[in-house]
Amino acid sequence: MGDADPVAAPARVVFVHGIGPRRDPAASCRAWTEALARGAARAGHSRVAEELLAGTSVETVFAYYGDLFHEDQAQGGDGGLDAATAEDVRALVAQIVADRLDELGPDDPETAAWLQVRDELVTDGTEQGSGNVARQVINAAGALLSFGPLARPGQWASGKLLVRELSQVSRYLRRAEPDADGAGLDARIRARVRAALDGRPAVVIAHSLGSVVAYEELCDQDAAVPVPLLTTIGSPLAMRSVVWPRIRPRPPRTPQMVARWLNFWDRDDVIAARPRLERVFEPNAAGVLPLSARTDADGLWVHTATKYLEQPAVAGPVAEALDALRRSGLSGLRPASEATTG
Repeated sequence: MGDADPVAAPARVVFVHGIGPRRDPAASCRAWTEALARGAARAGHSRVAEELLAGTSVETVFAYYGDLFHEDQAQGGDGGLDAATAEDVRALVAQIVADRLDELGPDDPETAAWLQVRDELVTDGTEQGSGNVARQVINAAGALLSFGPLARPGQWASGKLLVRELSQVSRYLRRAEPDADGAGLDARIRARVRAALDGRPAVVIAHSLGSVVAYEELCDQDAAVPVPLLTTIGSPLAMRSVVWPRIRPRPPRTPQMVARWLNFWDRDDVIAARPRLERVFEPNAAGVLPLSARTDADGLWVHTATKYLEQPAVAGPVAEALDALRRSGLSGLRPASEATTG
C-alpha cells in the first residue's frame, strides 16, 4: 500500500577508505566507528557516541575496495610500476613538494630539505624508461620520509612503500585494467561504494583517495536519495597534478543529492593539497558548495582517517546529521522505482 516503513531503519554512515595495503574491512569499520564515537563524545553528542558503539540506532558500513588493487599483479617494471604510473607518481610527489614549498618561507628550517627532494625529481632527459623513473621517485619519496610530517610515525616505512600506495591514485584515475567483462579498475571500485550506499540515504565519510571515489559515485547516484552530509577528510580532490584534471564529471560540482559538504584538512597532511575545495568546485542546483576547515591533530601521523574522525569539529556535524536523518524518517527510504508496494 506504500513504501516500507522507513522510521524503524537506523541512520546510516558509509565510510570510504583511501590508499593503503590490504586491510580487514570489519576491523577497519570498528576502528573508524570507535574514532567517530570518540569525536562525537568530545563534541557533546554522547548519545550518538553510545549508539555508534552499540550499533543500535546507527548503522556503519565500510565500503572496502583495497583488495582490487592487489588482485592483479600484472604491472611490471622496476619498483612495480609501468611507465605511465611511474610518471603519475612522480607528478604526485612533485606536487606534494611544490605545495609544501608554497607554505614555507625561505627561512623556514624545513625549506632546504624540501628543495633537496624537488631536486631528486628533476630529470635532464638522460634517464629513460619506467625503471629509471621508478627508482628516481622512490629515492625522492625516501627523502620525504626522512624529515617533516612524513618522518613522524605512520603507515609508510620506506619510499618504495609510499610510492606503491601513491600509485593507487594513478591506477584508479587512468580508467584502465579491465576485467574479463571489460569493467575498468575504477568502475569496479565504484561498484563497491555503490553496493555500500545501497540506494538509501546515508551520511558519507570519505578519506584520501576514497574522497575521489565517493565523489564520482555520488555524481552517478539517484539524486532523489538524500545525502544529508558528505564529509571528506585528507582529500586530494583539488590536487593540480594527476587528480584534478581527471576527476569526472566535468566541470566538477557538488553532487545533486548532497545537502551539505564539509571538507577537513590538517596543515601537516601533505596529501590534502590545495584543500580549499570551495574555490574550485561549482555548486549543485541547491547552491551547495564544499566548505573547508582546518583541523589540528596531536602532532603524530595526521593523514590517518581515525585522526580526523576523533576530532570534534569533524564528528560533531556527523552526529547532528545522523540525528536529523533519523528524525526525518528517511533513513530507510529507497528510490520510488525500488519501493515495496502492496
